[in-house]
Amino acid sequence: MKIKTIKEIPEIKGKKIFLRVDFNVPIKDKKIQDDSRIKQSIPTIKYLQEKGAKLIIASHLGRPKGEIKEELRLDKVATRLSELMGISIKKLDEVISDNVRKEVENMKEGEIIVLENIRFKAEEETNDENFSKELAELVDIYVNDAFGTAHRKHASTFGIAKHLPAYGGLLIEKELEALSPLIEKEPARPLTMILGGAKIDTKIGVIRNFIDKVDYLLLGGGLANTFLYALGHDIGESLCEKDKVEVAKEIITEFEKQNAKLIFPTDVIVATELSNEADASELSIEDVSGDMKILDIGKDSTEKYCEIIKKSGTVIWNGPVGVYEFEPFKGGTEKIAKCIANNEANSIIGGGDTADAIKKLGFDEKSFTHISTGGGACIEFLEGKVLPGIQAIALS
Repeated sequence: MKIKTIKEIPEIKGKKIFLRVDFNVPIKDKKIQDDSRIKQSIPTIKYLQEKGAKLIIASHLGRPKGEIKEELRLDKVATRLSELMGISIKKLDEVISDNVRKEVENMKEGEIIVLENIRFKAEEETNDENFSKELAELVDIYVNDAFGTAHRKHASTFGIAKHLPAYGGLLIEKELEALSPLIEKEPARPLTMILGGAKIDTKIGVIRNFIDKVDYLLLGGGLANTFLYALGHDIGESLCEKDKVEVAKEIITEFEKQNAKLIFPTDVIVATELSNEADASELSIEDVSGDMKILDIGKDSTEKYCEIIKKSGTVIWNGPVGVYEFEPFKGGTEKIAKCIANNEANSIIGGGDTADAIKKLGFDEKSFTHISTGGGACIEFLEGKVLPGIQAIALS
């Protein structure tokens, strides 16, 4: 899908631009833990600012569900953006109000205003038509640079675009340039997909979309447990979506009809508790029983996965293969990340927990071809779904 980008805006100087970004950053103990999402949209912000736009920035933070939550105000985010850009940025305490309208009217070229958490308004998530119009009436142009929320049909990601000239930011352009070839063109072979994470439910669509495209599908995490259970293995007290066992069996059967190989862990790291001090053991999948919990893939599985990765031309990875946040169970994810980083294959990291794991385990982001800023959005895009936020800025 081709989009209209900010490079195609005919006149930026003096225009009021509503810029939707994804500044949904993790905050703990009143401090931003990771400012990557803020940094990712700075190229778009600078591009528009340097051309004389009056920028009104909107984002959500957390899930306030239409209520004002003091801990979810965007003050810290606006302060961090100001620090990163080295300029003064005004943060308002409302999303839409007479005061907001007055402040916007009085803006000078190159100035930036950050609105309050857009999800403090319940009308945002319901894509309320009147709210969309109110937002649109503030400005002249709409720009979406929030790929992480592009799969949401909300007022600030979809509704507002019906009332204004609408364009995509540089981050969204970058995401589409990296992800589109995976579903529109013939990727470099072999094509290997690694899927982990907790649930099979969120990955069913992408698995089915790639059954006839991948050469190898490597499974890990809680998702693998559901498949292992479907194959008849005892998985002890491991995380498992037993209501999805029939779906797992259907997928196994569909893979058998193709030339693609569906690969499961043959050995795993188990423990009876999830902690940094857990007494972890490495076992064959055949030896799991009782109150054991599968919390990572084992050494042999990791080596087998790495051998496949080394000979791959394209690698898509979404979801850690173990509970990487805890020392005893980070090995599989860490070794796979290292293997991908050291390989010359085109490597696409599917946002969310996978991107977080890469960062926390100390890998240089430049070691990978592309790290998506959107977990759910990336998955839905790879499923072949039309994302509302992309549809809103697409060329008709």
